[in-house]
Amino acid sequence: MDPAVRELLEGPNIGHMATLMADGTPHSVALWVPVVEDDRVAVAVPARSLKARNMARDPRVALSVVHHENPYHTAQARGRVVATRTGEEAWDLLNLMARRYTGADYPGRVEDLVAYEIEIDWERVTDVSI
Repeated sequence: MDPAVRELLEGPNIGHMATLMADGTPHSVALWVPVVEDDRVAVAVPARSLKARNMARDPRVALSVVHHENPYHTAQARGRVVATRTGEEAWDLLNLMARRYTGADYPGRVEDLVAYEIEIDWERVTDVSI
């Protein structure tokens, strides 16, 4: 993974992920996007969510992340889901993300939490700072 992309993904920056609906239209959501083993990006969502259903049907996704202090510094990536985590493995990952973004474990419980690992096929960083 490009170090500049990794830096944006490892910071407390909000990402956006686009999945594909059954008819091919994109569905985009804001979420936490940490890097995990093997330079994969992970997202944790309820199994019943639209994004989870989309990834189960079509593993291709697009990601973007914007630096929280410099909105002109962004990264974009495309990839595909290659693995999932459930149960306590998914919760461990969600709590890791929550601590990075909020300083505390995730409050409450999400039913049927699934963490998806995304392997990046294409990536780039854009910086249009003036």
